[in-house]
Amino acid sequence: MVLPIIAYGDPVLRKVGTEIPPDYPQLKTLIANMYDTMNAAYGVGLAAPQVGLSIRLFVVDASPFADDDELSEEEQTFLKDFKKTFINAKIVEETGDTWNFNEGCLSIPGVREDVSRHKQITIEYFDEDFNKQTLTIGGLAARIIQHEYDHIEGILFTDKLSSFKRQLIKSKLANISKGKVKVDYRMKFFDAKNKR
Repeated sequence: MVLPIIAYGDPVLRKVGTEIPPDYPQLKTLIANMYDTMNAAYGVGLAAPQVGLSIRLFVVDASPFADDDELSEEEQTFLKDFKKTFINAKIVEETGDTWNFNEGCLSIPGVREDVSRHKQITIEYFDEDFNKQTLTIGGLAARIIQHEYDHIEGILFTDKLSSFKRQLIKSKLANISKGKVKVDYRMKFFDAKNKR
């Protein structure tokens, strides 16, 4: 089932997510719905706060990048099958030089900016069957994970921009928070009076 994506301005996007237990109600259904929602919006990652839940859960599917001619053939092949669920994730190490890449966010439609992130990360998490995993990964997959991980920490990619860049997009962000934006996927906008 496709869920509405929470728009910039909603306080849920600023909360640090809480860990969830293996018996979290209808976890498998939620994960499936998050993949459906991400795919319907042509995204490569989606975190639970983006569907209104302040929990430590996110999904990634990097396969859309498998056709990117600017990537090496090796990275394209790897990304084609890179689809994972991360529960109660914790980045334990970020290594390598930082590099810029143009990022966007389904909760912040129409805004794209270069963001600097580390080339490689090591992350500990539970998969959808609650098996503990440790993954060391680099490149674009690491960037996608870092972006989604930020969501469960209450951080948005716009927070990583310079104050000058943030000033330039201030009116766009204000419009998104008021629902003055055109999108081709379901969104839910925060209404301070009615609390959504």
